[in-house]
Amino acid sequence: MKIGLLETGEPPGDLLEKYGSYSSMFETLLGPRYAYRVYDVQKGRLPEHPAENDAYLITGSAAGVYEPLPWIEPLKTFLRQAKGETPLVGVCFGHQIMAEAFGGKVEKSDKGWGVGLQAYDVSGAAPWMDDAVTVAVPGSHQDQVVELPPDARVLAGSAFTPYGVLAYDEAKAISMQFHPEFDPAYATALIEARRGTRFTDEQAEAAIASLAAPNDRARMAEWITRFLAQETSR
Repeated sequence: MKIGLLETGEPPGDLLEKYGSYSSMFETLLGPRYAYRVYDVQKGRLPEHPAENDAYLITGSAAGVYEPLPWIEPLKTFLRQAKGETPLVGVCFGHQIMAEAFGGKVEKSDKGWGVGLQAYDVSGAAPWMDDAVTVAVPGSHQDQVVELPPDARVLAGSAFTPYGVLAYDEAKAISMQFHPEFDPAYATALIEARRGTRFTDEQAEAAIASLAAPNDRARMAEWITRFLAQETSR
């Protein structure tokens, strides 16, 4: 299976050299069973047609989906073209821009930052999921989906992030707000890089401490793998 990785951002500062790109993190998370092709969306690179790959994954980004950046609208247009034709997986910014492209709304939340290990209660079911009742995965976001697209279904969320995991059942698409590709070491380094600017010392310490707890990154990788297998076999 060929997966197109729509890379919409990169780790800040020297974290890119130490931990690799977001696309490489997803390659590590999902493993060598797939063939990957990376598209630098910020440089205007997108597939010529959705059929260029068997599925697409949209990464995280420091950008906001509502910003007037030249690559945002072309990405939304591509996602609308791919919707229902090619399986889509969105993570963090990817989760948000899929929601915007499909008729929802994203904004900078007045709740502030969700950072550290983020736990969601599972409220919906899909064939590619297991029987987990809660899932906990590293997260880092201030923007949130605040209005659902008409065809979105909530699978998991929290009081802080009500629309944490979404499914678009008829569109071959799923998305999630947290970051299964972030291992705890990278998530910790990212928090440290933003300590004193985006987070107070108290917030940073609490977020870093939370990352010592068990997480469901491997479970999310399995959910994504089973989703892709399901949708590409239709």
